[in-house]
Amino acid sequence: MKNLRLIIAREYLERVKTKSFIISTILMPILMLAMMFVLALVIVLAEPENKVIAVVDYSQQISPSLKGDGELQFEVVNPVVPLDSVKRDDQYDAILVIGSDIVENPNNIQLYTHTASSMATEQAITRQIEKRIESIRIDSYNIENLEQILKAVQANVSLSTYRLDQAEEKETSSMLAYLIGLAFTMMLYMFILIYGQMVMTSIIEEKNNRVLEIVVSSVKPYTLMMGKIMGVGLVAVTQILIWGIVMAALSFWGVPMVTSMVKASGEMDLISILNQLSDVGYILSLLGYAILFLIGGYLLYSSFFAAIGSAVDNVQDASQLTSIAMIPIFIGLIIGLTVSTDPNSSMAFWTSMIPLTSPLIMMERIPFGIPAWQIWVSLVVLYASFIAMIWVCAKIYRVGIFMYGKKPSMAELVRWARYK
Repeated sequence: MKNLRLIIAREYLERVKTKSFIISTILMPILMLAMMFVLALVIVLAEPENKVIAVVDYSQQISPSLKGDGELQFEVVNPVVPLDSVKRDDQYDAILVIGSDIVENPNNIQLYTHTASSMATEQAITRQIEKRIESIRIDSYNIENLEQILKAVQANVSLSTYRLDQAEEKETSSMLAYLIGLAFTMMLYMFILIYGQMVMTSIIEEKNNRVLEIVVSSVKPYTLMMGKIMGVGLVAVTQILIWGIVMAALSFWGVPMVTSMVKASGEMDLISILNQLSDVGYILSLLGYAILFLIGGYLLYSSFFAAIGSAVDNVQDASQLTSIAMIPIFIGLIIGLTVSTDPNSSMAFWTSMIPLTSPLIMMERIPFGIPAWQIWVSLVVLYASFIAMIWVCAKIYRVGIFMYGKKPSMAELVRWARYK
């Protein structure tokens, strides 16, 4: 145990003290805080740019109803004026040409711009024209007060979702759950790959320097392998804990501040999401699960990478073997991105139980409020799989660190794993 603690401490301190770790750990929370305030400021302070649009209406039915706002100003041009001369007039930012048969053929409309057009401008114009065409078509039926009748029967449904299977009824948001799940899934994906490959690279470097041959004279290969895996893993846990503390602080102080800034804009959907993000308990529970699945997923995959690193002499030789080891995690990422459509589907459930894909898929499902027993069963299977896998990979590691000269085949790795 003493040797294991020494190896863990060496691997941990060697990486925590690096400038790259310090910079990335500090920079990420700063970027998160900056993004929150930039989002609020953009919503509150952004002012649309005024644009003057010339309207050439050959139908003479649409232009009278076009109304300008803070962003768009419409100026009706006599259709007798040649269109080419209107296009050359620099006082207009754009020229809207409406065909004479616009009511029967709504596609007979063109917008000419001197610079790149914006989606917001196009939508604002088409909304007004669509509304006017619909009004003309309604009037053509000669039914008294038909437009008022249609407005009276029109319904805009806004669905509020509440959970009944929890201690108390609580409003939920599928969009917020999807975004949070996606953020945690991508974070775990990057951490598992980056820190898992860090273990492999470290073993390859020490193997090339013949350091391992000296170390294993006083330390068992299994102890050395576990020390490296656990030491590098603690670096990942340290980083995510620091980020978690910052996230909790932002949830407690920063989010309410941003919410108060956004309230003036009237963005009710955004305000609802920010209110849920201000629930510190909710954020901390997600962070706790993320750490548990990060550790489990990292331990499982880092054992693969450690075995691969011990079996080759350089990173280039390891690329083919690592691509095979990374296939399951890529599959988990792809499936995880589709889980939001139905987090309770059979595919989502079973892939969140398979240890090779469960860390990513389960972190996509958890924000939707799945039953706790599914989470804990997945964790038990994940950690049990690591224990079984580390036993196999340790055998490969024990043989591989003394092998030089050629890249082993898959058959040779299987044979090494069978050695007693």
